[in-house]
Amino acid sequence: MGGMELDETDSAIVRELGADGRLPFETLAGRVGLSRAATRLRVRRMQEAGRLRVVGIVHPAVRGITARAQLAVSVRGTTAAAVAAAVAELPECHRAELAAGRAPVVAEVAGGGLDRLTAAVDRVRRVEGVSGIDATVYTRVLKDPYLASAPPPEASPDQVDLRLLGLLERDGRLSFAELAGYVGLSPGAVRSRVMRLLEGRALRVTALLDPATAGQACHGGFALTLGPGAEEAAATVASWEEVRFLTRCLGRSDLVGSVAAESPEAVREVHERLRVLPGVELRDTWLRLDRVKDGDAA
Repeated sequence: MGGMELDETDSAIVRELGADGRLPFETLAGRVGLSRAATRLRVRRMQEAGRLRVVGIVHPAVRGITARAQLAVSVRGTTAAAVAAAVAELPECHRAELAAGRAPVVAEVAGGGLDRLTAAVDRVRRVEGVSGIDATVYTRVLKDPYLASAPPPEASPDQVDLRLLGLLERDGRLSFAELAGYVGLSPGAVRSRVMRLLEGRALRVTALLDPATAGQACHGGFALTLGPGAEEAAATVASWEEVRFLTRCLGRSDLVGSVAAESPEAVREVHERLRVLPGVELRDTWLRLDRVKDGDAA
């Protein structure tokens, strides 16, 4: 990526593709003021440099994921890196990272209901070197750059739809003709299916910008408790640009969120803003040292 920043036209392209990742190049070109060929070249250049991906994001409920939790994992008798790697290997683990904070490993696990979520937490607990787990169960996602905070999908995918979703997760701009070749249907039939999935909220195709390119190379997290009558504080925190994810939860805290900013100092500044926000108590903060697994990473 060479540390290059996006110019105004690149940024406009990313914004348009963020809203609709399948926007035709001709339409995209008209919106950003370039020719179709120049627009295609810019998109390809950002993709080849690893700065941009255009992918399909499938609503968690489509895959039967209805319960999620964040785990603060304590470690004893081995390295945190070894524990994080072992946790990341579990199929129920969607995210695992090494952190500087109360716990050296922070992970997210998911399951189809509370019973399966409990089983997932128990599997983490049995990983060698795990000495304790503080689990925070998500109850309502307030902010998510992907789809976890969207209403449940109306579409009910069949097996062909699921194949299409898997293809679009890897490349959200595959043409209907290309998709048709993979699933053995006509382009028109594939178009009808994809449009139904999009309109039914089972799928969103969007642009994922590399965090470093967006000036957000440093990541951290926080946990808050809310005082009486402080519900509006959650909306305030969700409105902050640096806050990428925020959820109501059960456990030691009422709100858990993640932060992305340009430096550790900028992440600390967000934590300090939380510390003085009326109606909340900052219970915990951490700084991500290394990303071991992140299913949503660009």
